[in-house]
Amino acid sequence: MPEWRKDPLVDRWVVIATERGKRPCDFKVVSDEKKGGRCPMCPGHEKDTPPEVTAFRETGSRPDTPGWWVRVVPNKFPAVRIEAQPGVRRRGVFEVMDGLGAHEVVVETTGHDTGLEFLDERQVEEVIWAWQQRSLDLRKDARFKYIQIFKNFAQTAGASLEHPHSQIVALPMIPPDISEELAGMKRYAQNTGRCLICDLLEQELGEQERIVQESGKFVCIAPYASRFPFEVWIVPREHQHDFGGIRADQVPDLALVLRATLRAIHDSIGRPPYNMVLHTAPVNVADTIHYHWHLEILPRLTVMAGFELGTGYYINPTPPELAAQVLRDQETFCPPPVYQQTEREVTHYV
Repeated sequence: MPEWRKDPLVDRWVVIATERGKRPCDFKVVSDEKKGGRCPMCPGHEKDTPPEVTAFRETGSRPDTPGWWVRVVPNKFPAVRIEAQPGVRRRGVFEVMDGLGAHEVVVETTGHDTGLEFLDERQVEEVIWAWQQRSLDLRKDARFKYIQIFKNFAQTAGASLEHPHSQIVALPMIPPDISEELAGMKRYAQNTGRCLICDLLEQELGEQERIVQESGKFVCIAPYASRFPFEVWIVPREHQHDFGGIRADQVPDLALVLRATLRAIHDSIGRPPYNMVLHTAPVNVADTIHYHWHLEILPRLTVMAGFELGTGYYINPTPPELAAQVLRDQETFCPPPVYQQTEREVTHYV
């Protein structure tokens, strides 16, 4: 029997089509064709990008030259621009403002074809450090109210370049989805005196039906009201509202769980297109302590059609309990490639 399930964070219902029960083999994953040609993100092509704003590179190497292992540059074709001015203007019933924001690209590795799931865990840690450092730096601009970190993998999921990368966009407003989650968590805290996601994790760990991966500091779950087949969330065990506050002792655990989860998805489904989005507390605003940050990984195995677009509800043909079982039972061990770590130097450019 199909079920309507309500997301406990927001006022959204999802149809879990239990009778369909689609497994990995039921989805046809079409690999994107390699485009070839000159890649602006590969070592030796640094002049093909805007000047780097941050780089983790070998001691003594110069900006915008080889010698880096993680590199952050402004997006060459930004969706928003930092030089724009804030302020909403009215045009009759319409409101408009300049395209204020910041748009950066995190080049995650020098390897052109090496996804996060195949990187050494130390390299994944470095990517996480780059996300955090750019988040902390961008929020110094009081005009920004939210820092969105995300990754599009494969053309179907919106990636225009093959080289492994993620993106960071600073926004002058709080996205509606985050506002809705923040309101839901605040309402729950006012009613119970507890954190909604902390309670959710306690229940999930007790039931063990939707647990995918665990470490000492993070848990990966297939959410109860999953919108998409094999959707998973990685959540810190302790209450932490702001990803920018992640500690040094948490980063290795997050890298381990993130890499293992992506590898399980790869081994189960065949490296599907996916979007990865970090949901964290807004910045430069008050009263966000009730939020609990989390990382969402959303494989693109189905297409939103008329029902979803017309109602805002989702139909998920793979129950999260089945998705968790499939991902949990996969053999995900693989000897990582050798990663030669040189003296760590972080270089910032203004």
